Amino acid sequence: MAELNLLTDGGSFFEGPRWRDDRWWVSDFYRHGVYTVTTDGLVEKVLDAPEQSSGLGWLPDGSLVYVSMVDRKVMRRSPEGETSVYADLSGYATGHVNDLVAANDGNVWVGNFGFDLMEGADLQPAKLMRIDPEGKLSVAAEDLYFPNGMVITPDQKTLVVGETFGNRMTAFTIADDGELYDRRDWAEFGPRPAPGPRADMLKQLSIGPDGCCLDAEGQIWIADAFNQRCIRVAEGGEITDEIKAPEGQGVFACMLGDTDGRTLLMCCAPDSSAKRRKQANEATLYTARVAVPHAGNP
Repeated sequence: MAELNLLTDGGSFFEGPRWRDDRWWVSDFYRHGVYTVTTDGLVEKVLDAPEQSSGLGWLPDGSLVYVSMVDRKVMRRSPEGETSVYADLSGYATGHVNDLVAANDGNVWVGNFGFDLMEGADLQPAKLMRIDPEGKLSVAAEDLYFPNGMVITPDQKTLVVGETFGNRMTAFTIADDGELYDRRDWAEFGPRPAPGPRADMLKQLSIGPDGCCLDAEGQIWIADAFNQRCIRVAEGGEITDEIKAPEGQGVFACMLGDTDGRTLLMCCAPDSSAKRRKQANEATLYTARVAVPHAGNP
């Protein structure tokens, strides 16, 4: 088992981890901001996100784009530090906007919950949205069960989306114009749950893909939100490695980074309850060294 090392603690709920400019970047839901963390644990708040930031990415011009969850928008911070609304998803998203991934050409894909997760609503499928390089918003795919963490392969030809409540990772081929086609299962962890009451659906789930990242062997590290671990998964669904969260913690996102791309950052917290996480700063960032380096986006 890989050795876990505490990088920093005192967060409310870390999400959307990325590696850029020789440091980690993370959102913290209930401290309402985007933070950077150096490899020796120095934390700095980069920007305020009053409506709860999550997924992060960068456009070709160096602008940071980040999800604003509660008001269902994607924001853009220019290289000069000016912040503006990049896309308003409120007419399409049926739940909080969540993670995103940015391609090298400036296309951005954005997921949403699809339903009111924190209030215990029954699950409803969601749309995956695309923001093209000109900032135009369109529906990229439909009928996804909580589209969450996403990766793009190094050749920029395949998008893989984690369906947290769908028991699977779903792949699409990316056309030259940014449209998605050839939808298929990249990894299936169990049957797709039948629609129905939330409690019944939860009983049908075996793995809950949350934040994720791709490595140079084409396998995906996935934060398994239901089982307090990160798993490394090959296409087809074989689990080839596992790193358990610290005792009493779950893991809700992960990212490969560091100077050699071989450090796995894990975003941990006791649970994902908004009510409990708002009341306590118990979230942590842990690291573990792995053999295969990062690849692709994010």
